[in-house]
Amino acid sequence: MFAYKGWLLKFIFAFLMNSSIISSAKKAIQSEANSVAGLLDFINADFEKAVQTIHHSKGRVVISGIGKSAIVAQKIVATLNSTGTPALFMHAADAIHGDLGMIQKDDVVVVVSKSGESPEIKMLIPLIKNFNNTLIGIVGNTESFLAKESVIIINTTVKEEACPNNLAPTNSTTAQMVMGDALAIALMELNGFNGYDFAKYHPGGNLGKRLYLRVEDLYKHNPKPKVVLSATLREVIVEITEKRMGVAAVADNDNAVVGIITDGDLRRMLEKSDNISSITAKDICSFNPKTIDPAELAVNALTAFRKYDISQLIVAENNQYLGIITIHDLVREGII
Repeated sequence: MFAYKGWLLKFIFAFLMNSSIISSAKKAIQSEANSVAGLLDFINADFEKAVQTIHHSKGRVVISGIGKSAIVAQKIVATLNSTGTPALFMHAADAIHGDLGMIQKDDVVVVVSKSGESPEIKMLIPLIKNFNNTLIGIVGNTESFLAKESVIIINTTVKEEACPNNLAPTNSTTAQMVMGDALAIALMELNGFNGYDFAKYHPGGNLGKRLYLRVEDLYKHNPKPKVVLSATLREVIVEITEKRMGVAAVADNDNAVVGIITDGDLRRMLEKSDNISSITAKDICSFNPKTIDPAELAVNALTAFRKYDISQLIVAENNQYLGIITIHDLVREGII
C-alpha cells in the first residue's frame, strides 16, 4: 500500500513538473511574440530615414554593441553582408582600445543597446561623433544617452523581458534581432538585390547551387548514349546497357535529336511484339522528346522532371545532341 502511494506521489509530482515546464516555455514564446509584434509601431519615418541614410552612404555600415547586444550586432552584420550591404562589426569595448581605426569617413555607425547607458557606449559615442560619422542608435530606451546623441533612432523598446525576474535579455535581444532583419530586408529590396546576387555570396551551399549551377556543369560528366534511327534492337539494348543511363538519344546522321528510347520503351515493345528480329530504333523511340539547353540552370531541369514526370532529359543546343542529364545528377549536387 505504501509503495503504491509512493509511486502515485512521484507520478503526480512528475506530471506537475512537466506541465510547469511546458507552461513556462509557452509563456516565454508568447511574451517574445508580443514584443516582436510591438515593433510594428516603431516602423516609422525614423526607420525609413535610417534605411535611406545607409542606402545613399558611400561607405559601409559599422555596427557596435556590448554584451548580448554585441552578439546581436554580429548577426545583423552577417545578414547585411549576405544581402548586399557591406557591414563590419566593432565591439564597443575593443573600439575604445584601438578598433576605432576601422571606421572610415563615409561609414554609417550603428550602435545597438537596450539601455543606451552602458559605460562603454557612453565612452564610445563622443569618439564616433569626433569623426563626423552619422550615428544610428538601435535602442530600447528613447530617453537614454545613446538615443539623445544619435542622429537617427530605431526604437526597440519592449515592455518586459521573458525572464521571470525581468532581468535576462530575452525579449529585448529578440526585438533587436528582428529590427536588424527588417533593416536588412528593406535595404535588400531598395538595392534590387535578387536571387542571382544572393548566389554570389553563397556559392558553397545548396541554396547557392540552385541559383548558379547549370546543366552544362552536370551533363559533361555523364556517358552520352546515342543511336541512329536505323539501329537494330540489339544495338539499342547494348548502347543503353553499356552507358548505364537508362536511356539513349536517337539522332540523325547530322547529330540532330529526333527521339529518345528509355528502358520503359524497350519493355513495352517486348511485351507487345512477337517478332523482334526486324525491329529498329525508329520503331521504338518516342519522337520530339523533351530537351534542355546546356546554359539553363540545373534547377530548371528539376522543374521539367517534375512537370513531365520523367527522370532523364536530353541536353541539346540548336537541336544538336550533347548528352543526358538525370534526376540523380541533381540529387548528387543537393539540388533536390
